[in-house]
Amino acid sequence: MFDSRANASALLHSVFGFNAFRPGQEEIVDAVLAGENVLAVMPTGSGKSLCYQLPAIARPGLTLVVSPLIALMRDQVRALTAAGVAAGSLNSSNEPAENSRVMSLLRRRELRLLYVAPERLARPDTIEMLAESDVSMMAIDEAHCVSQWGHDFRPEYLTLGNVARQIGGRLQTLAFTATADAPTRNDIVDKLFAAPPRVFVRSFDRPNLRLAFKPKERSSRQVLAFVRSHEAESGIVYCASRRKVEELAEALEAAGINALPYHAGLDKSVRDANQDTFQQQDGVVMTATVAFGMGIDKPDVRFVCHADLPANVEAYYQEIGRAGRDGLAADTLTLYSLGDMQLRRLQIEQSESSDERKRIERQRLGALLALAEAPRCRRQTLLAYFGEASQPCGNCDLCQEGVELFDGTIDAQKAMSAIVRTGERFGMEHLVALLLGERTENILKFNHDRLPTFGVGAGRKAGEWRSIFRQLSATGLIAQDLMEHGRWWVTDEGWQVLKGKATVELRKDMAGGAAKSSRRDKRAAVTSAVVGEADAKLLDTLKVLRTRLAQEQKVPAYVIFSDRTLAELATHRPQSARTFREIHGVGDAKLERYGDIFLEAIRAATAEPA
Repeated sequence: MFDSRANASALLHSVFGFNAFRPGQEEIVDAVLAGENVLAVMPTGSGKSLCYQLPAIARPGLTLVVSPLIALMRDQVRALTAAGVAAGSLNSSNEPAENSRVMSLLRRRELRLLYVAPERLARPDTIEMLAESDVSMMAIDEAHCVSQWGHDFRPEYLTLGNVARQIGGRLQTLAFTATADAPTRNDIVDKLFAAPPRVFVRSFDRPNLRLAFKPKERSSRQVLAFVRSHEAESGIVYCASRRKVEELAEALEAAGINALPYHAGLDKSVRDANQDTFQQQDGVVMTATVAFGMGIDKPDVRFVCHADLPANVEAYYQEIGRAGRDGLAADTLTLYSLGDMQLRRLQIEQSESSDERKRIERQRLGALLALAEAPRCRRQTLLAYFGEASQPCGNCDLCQEGVELFDGTIDAQKAMSAIVRTGERFGMEHLVALLLGERTENILKFNHDRLPTFGVGAGRKAGEWRSIFRQLSATGLIAQDLMEHGRWWVTDEGWQVLKGKATVELRKDMAGGAAKSSRRDKRAAVTSAVVGEADAKLLDTLKVLRTRLAQEQKVPAYVIFSDRTLAELATHRPQSARTFREIHGVGDAKLERYGDIFLEAIRAATAEPA
């Protein structure tokens, strides 16, 4: 039974195998151990789970963890159990015997952490049982769901504050999320806490993630090329539709890549099997809808690709945050088109949300479009959205590949003149044809070849004009009426440019050239800074051993040891239990369970030849 910071630090080392807290963790753990209610906003990969797991074992009582997805509960329980912590979950996917076992541990007060879904927690029998189980703390993981889901299809999230009071009166309540802007934070506080909690908002920066956006050309080929640049690495490809998920999985498989589909339309047994394969094996690529998002806690995902534009900035941040959770370098690529922009806008307008909710979602989408068409460092643009100032990162496509800006006022005026002279009644392809001077069927049908704007843009290619339209849309100078066949119209701000009262800066296509080498160098630099130069042959040997153990035990590979731990083992090559114990991520339980077998493999691989 521990109740001091000194003992918490000792547990950090003995249970989790960490020698020090990550930035931002220590202050939150101190506040939790002091009994304060807490709302913590921390980026993915920063170790927010430890901020409630460590206090849960550092003091008496049961910690109740509310988690939105069964897969997430399962993975966290596996990891805690492997570290020697008494943890369990109650959910519908468990075998009856497993739920009975957990209930028995609960009655005997032998559990330290119990994971439940909000729907299970809202049941009267669950509340009654927990009221007699010495619950001392409730931690709500992925707390943004209280705001994003509670208003729509999971209303049980909105009852959590009341449930906490039913279980334990003034039960200490903690809420954790990786992304929550100011409106979402206010909503969480209002729904969960009787009084304002201690709020921690840590930097949203993930410097190990390379950020890149590209306009769609031939998206399947673009995805394939990106995945091929990450040979034998685990990654996720997000798609906007189930059909595209399956088509891309088939295309990647045909190209010799171990790819699996995941979406809500697949049979549950198939989804579970594919997820287990992804979690337990190295080098698997999952093509998925966002249904695959929060259920993933795999630290060694080396890349995330969006084959279609995400829903908004928060969704984008959450989804790319699945990569590089171990702190090593990871790559992201987002493909987008004007059609994607139109679809996302239509989804907002056709939703049944309130007018205020729609207004917020429009703002969030607008911020994502600005990020896609950003003229300078993407990380600066992204962090600015979350209210965080930063310097150019050197680890995004715009910083590495270069971007050339130009005075786009005249081109903008040409584009907007085409919109106005056609009566603000036509879509982009018609307008591009008009600017290029193409006598298409529709151009001739409406006599638009007689307009003064016919052919005034012939000096540019069609792709350049599409880019200009996207940029003008992203900056709010033109807009689209999605309910009327996608017609374009000029906004008040756009009229200022059209009348010559304001100017506009646009960007040319990115230079490219040194992209591959600069990216490779950056990835190598980040990796080297974390783990040093690992012995590649030994690292491969240790990965094979880890995979075999994971398959035998039917657990994800990272539950055995993370990529970072294996890299440090390959770098330092410990020869004794004492030196093995000093490796990052090796706690007492894992040393006892896996130490001898990994030491044997290291000694065999590093033995001097006879």
